[in-house]
Amino acid sequence: MIPFGRHVEGASMRGSDEQNGSLFSSVNLEERIPARHPLRKIKAVVDPALASLDADFSALYASEGRPSIAPERLLRAALVQILFSIRSERQLMEQLEYNLLFRWFVGLSIDEPVWVPTVFTKNRDRLLTTDIARKLMTAILAHEKVAPLLSDDHFSVDGTLVEAWASFKSFKPKAEPPATPTDHPPPPSPSPPPSSENAVTTGTTEPTDGGDKMAKAAPLTTPAIEIGRNVERDFRGTVWSNATHASITDPDARLFHKGKGKPAQLCFMGHALMENRNGFAVEAELTHADGYGERAAAIEMLHRVDPGSTRRLTLGADKGYDDAGFVAELKTMCVTPHIAARKKGSAIDGRTTRHPGCAVSQKKRKQIEEAFGWGKTIGPIRKTMLRGLDRVRAQFTLTMAAYNLAKLPNLLHA
Repeated sequence: MIPFGRHVEGASMRGSDEQNGSLFSSVNLEERIPARHPLRKIKAVVDPALASLDADFSALYASEGRPSIAPERLLRAALVQILFSIRSERQLMEQLEYNLLFRWFVGLSIDEPVWVPTVFTKNRDRLLTTDIARKLMTAILAHEKVAPLLSDDHFSVDGTLVEAWASFKSFKPKAEPPATPTDHPPPPSPSPPPSSENAVTTGTTEPTDGGDKMAKAAPLTTPAIEIGRNVERDFRGTVWSNATHASITDPDARLFHKGKGKPAQLCFMGHALMENRNGFAVEAELTHADGYGERAAAIEMLHRVDPGSTRRLTLGADKGYDDAGFVAELKTMCVTPHIAARKKGSAIDGRTTRHPGCAVSQKKRKQIEEAFGWGKTIGPIRKTMLRGLDRVRAQFTLTMAAYNLAKLPNLLHA
């Protein structure tokens, strides 16, 4: 034994670097996770929420056959993938192999094998429907520690574009239905001009004989040699419209641009309803991208969050929701429209804007952009890697639920 503070010739305080693998090891994951780690508070909310969905999970599985992956573990793993920006299921399975924090949150012990990525993906896709994602979000918000943080009377709504997993080259003319033989075929009817939201024209315009500049008539198809997966196509002078074209990669995607000067892209439109106290997303929806989806989705989400209520609610929104029909529908639902008024032809008058609560709603409604920004930088909704309206809707809803969970550690600590 070397006395403390006394130097002995030949002795060294350098530690050993021997790397001998242990045959047996006793590791308790619960002890390895710091007591103040944010995931502890998130797990304390997620576990009771999943337990409340036990009956819904049981109804999805057969009574006989080989046991599947536990649905609770599937959903916890899906939340980890969103919260930690893991780009693929294969990388998620790789990190579950060695990341003790992820293993602890998902519910895997130190010795349990990790699932094959394909098996995990197939099981998750069968489980994670829009209905399950909505029920999980509702169960999280109904938790005894989360419910007091919510407002029951004041809400905001907005929408955002979710870029589809389809390229512009997949946007091709729709197949025409076979013509039925008739004695006297009807004359061809002129096709309506495409709207600015659903059509894009490429190329230039040329003056006609009369001197007026008209859009050059272009065929719906362009000559191209359909060989290979990345063929060259001539887009010049072609009119693109959702009425005549569709993506062969994702038929549910729509060509849409958010406003003037914005590029058109194949996308979906996500919608969120936010409560105004702490900015939690209480409802989420995803629809086809068009000029009417925002208002229709807002009505649907209000019906889900407070069905048949006669309490007076408020709804903050931007100018895109300033529509006479939409405002009239809100008033029949006992909802005060705190909507930003257009300069001309607004459906919002001084009877609404004179109250100070309208200005407060207009200030709070901008907080909903934080949910969309988080979902596009941390989450996967900037450009989804899924195809089909139902699958993207479930992903969008789960992303909004994960955003709510990400807010909890700071709010519960306060």
